[in-house]
Amino acid sequence: MTNQKQADQVRTGAGFIAALDQSGGSTPKALRLYGIGEDRYASEAEMFDLIHRMRSRIAQAPAFSGDKVIGAILFEMTMDREIGGKPSGDYLWDERGVVPFLKVDKGLADEADGVRLMKPIDGLDDLLDRAVAKRIFGTKMRSVIDAANAQGIAANVAQQFEIGKRILAKGLVPIIEPEVTISIPDKAEAEDILLAEIIGQLDALPDGQYVMLKLSLPTQPNLFKPLVDHPRVMRVVALSGGYSRDEANAKLAQNTGVIASFSRALTEGLSVDQSEADFNAMLAATIDSIYRASVAG
Repeated sequence: MTNQKQADQVRTGAGFIAALDQSGGSTPKALRLYGIGEDRYASEAEMFDLIHRMRSRIAQAPAFSGDKVIGAILFEMTMDREIGGKPSGDYLWDERGVVPFLKVDKGLADEADGVRLMKPIDGLDDLLDRAVAKRIFGTKMRSVIDAANAQGIAANVAQQFEIGKRILAKGLVPIIEPEVTISIPDKAEAEDILLAEIIGQLDALPDGQYVMLKLSLPTQPNLFKPLVDHPRVMRVVALSGGYSRDEANAKLAQNTGVIASFSRALTEGLSVDQSEADFNAMLAATIDSIYRASVAG
């Protein structure tokens, strides 16, 4: 069952949700930006060891705490490992006051009708049971919208909520993430269609069930305010989506009630070669800037 203290923090806490959930496909780029090239590891196992060290370093930094980071999204292999001698989820909550979430999707299917749905999530029930056993609060799953195609967007949102209901049935809170690609020419039109589809799905949820939404920063500021105010929504968070940190922060601050859930923008400027003092100072400055943008609205 949902931890009430964690639920209160997610619902009303001042701060943002850190995305530390790079998967196999995005890990090489994340490591490269961190200063570790692909010549530094010879296998996938070594690659995941290195990214876990990076995540552990971030999680143990003094500024990474519930004062400004209300939650963190983990990759499955991070959930299964330890940070600071404790299971990662327990370390985040018990030692840092940060609510743990788990990325559950298995990547994207090929494009159809202007969208990329999620691939089938084999073993989802088992994964959710493991997450519950490891005291994870909620989940996250991502699909993508590449065009203002009404049929495709409807299918995209329907898939998210269909799986979201399975997650809710396990006592976890799903973060539903139908990402609109920021570079498409009809982004604003796609967001209008998306908003209507999400509201339709939210209105159909029974009393006492709550979801979170992770959305691209909208072309029209405050477009998603009806979602922020919806009684079935615990929180609306925004992804950086390819914007630089400064640009993402500026756009975020224009959206009342929306907080950040940044991945690349969170780790921008961090390097494996930095001293602990320099690393911690850079991360603290980053956390401060994302926090300020998250509470500005």
